[in-house]
Amino acid sequence: MAADLAELKGMIEAALPGSSAEVFDETGTGDHLRAEVSAPQFEGQSRINQHRLVKAAVRERFDDGTIHALTIKILE
Repeated sequence: MAADLAELKGMIEAALPGSSAEVFDETGTGDHLRAEVSAPQFEGQSRINQHRLVKAAVRERFDDGTIHALTIKILE
């Protein structure tokens, strides 16, 4: 089952109010994705904590097996 990119974008933006996210399918299989995210919550956070915030937003899709890999790019 391929991930719904629009759903994932919405999950990230809902979890991080004021954020902007774009989600891309890296391999064409729908389960290896890249998210590019900017969010006010990232200010003052370490890179690892920024990534944790994004992964927490889509944890449900990791847990149900929809996503196998997510590369995260934090945009300033």
